[in-house]
Parts: sequence; C-alpha cells; structure tokens
Amino acid sequence: MNEKEIKAYWKSEEAKGFQGWDFSYLNGRKVEEELPWDYKGIVQEQMAESSVMLDMGTGGGEFLLSLSPPPGKTYATEAYLPNYELCRARLPAYGIEVKLVEDDTDLPFESDMFDLVINRHEAFSLEEVYRILKPGGMFITQQVGGSNNRELSRFLLGGDVMITNEEFNLDHSVRDLRQVGFTVLEQRECFPELRFLDIGALAYFAKIIEWEFPGFSVDRCFGQLCKLQESLKRDGFVASREHRFFILARK
Repeated sequence: MNEKEIKAYWKSEEAKGFQGWDFSYLNGRKVEEELPWDYKGIVQEQMAESSVMLDMGTGGGEFLLSLSPPPGKTYATEAYLPNYELCRARLPAYGIEVKLVEDDTDLPFESDMFDLVINRHEAFSLEEVYRILKPGGMFITQQVGGSNNRELSRFLLGGDVMITNEEFNLDHSVRDLRQVGFTVLEQRECFPELRFLDIGALAYFAKIIEWEFPGFSVDRCFGQLCKLQESLKRDGFVASREHRFFILARK
C-alpha cells in the first residue's frame, strides 16, 4: 500500500466501534505477556455458594459471567453508561443485580453486606470497600499501574500527557489499604510486555484507551505511526511496557 492507502486503513481502524470491555477484535493482532498470577483462579478460590459477592466496574459483564457466580447473591457496579445499559439488559437473566455508580465514595449498598468484593482495573474508594465488606470479608483487586504504556504514549503524543497517575503502584496501594484497616495477605507487581503485530491494531487500541493516549488520532500521530511501521517491518512487532499489580486483602 502507498502512504495514502496506509493512512486510510489506519483511520478506518481508529473509527471502529467498541462495546463492553471486549478486545476480541484484536485477537491475533496483539500479544500480551502472561501475568505471574491467575486473577480468575484466585477469585474462584474465594467464591463459595453461600457468599454474597460484588464485581466492581464489571464492564460488559464478560468476566463476571465467566465465573458462573451464584444467582441471587451476585451484584455488579458500572460507571460507564453504555456498559451499564448493556449489563442491565444482559445480567439480570443470570440472577445478577447491576447498579450504576457515579461516585466511588457513595456505593449503593448496605454496610457489612458482602463476603467478597472483586475489582479488576476499576477505580474505588478504600473506605467504601471496607464499609460494605463483612468482617473477615475478602477484597481482591488487580490494577493497571500508573506506568502502563507510558513510554509508548510519550512517543506517540510527544510528551507525558497521560491522565493516569504515574505514582499509582503496589507500594502506595498496600500502604493505603493498611491505613484503612485491611490485612494484606498477598501482593504482586509486574511489568509485562505488550506486542502489536500491526499498526492498525495499535490505532484501534490507542483510540479506545483515551486516558493513556489523550488526543490520539491517526492524523495527529501519523508521522510517529510511520516510524513504528518501520520498526514493525524490522522486528515483526511494536512493543509497549504494561504495569499490573495484584492485592488480596481481608477486612
């Protein structure tokens, strides 16, 4: 393809829609290094038929449904209105009640309500999580750290413009949990590699993850994307460094 055709293709990728939190469109086009822990397995170990559980920031509910959670004892929250509407239409059939949350410091649940609260890549108020957990209840969270894709964002956008806090990491989060009153049972942190196998996949990804690539567009970043295309031709991929951490804590 010539430059005009390449740019048109990349722009068609950035314009594609996105629903829920499903990146299956990029299957075979990006490769993520596996994390050194099994979030799903750890959650399943903590689940029990008698447990009342909450999934914070459920997205489109895909992960929650994969757990086969107990009907009538499972709740979910979601802050993004399109995802909330999607979940409201999908999850009640599985006995899951969904709540729209606009303020992390004011969750619509009674105190000491949950045996288990899970949170994967969602903002939260530690005080509220502590309040809604029963004594002895478990909080399991996997978070995207503040260094996630930061180098790639700087390269594409010409500076450190990410909305996320670079100091959001395991050490600070563990400290905050203990100050609220949690007992931290497990903690892990890693910086896995993410590889894009074509630049169209990167354009699609960067347009969606707007808090890490604010203001991204193919038009604005075309010169940098072309440089990455040359790197991809040479190496077979374009790499980015992610940031993840995991905490298991008990009230």
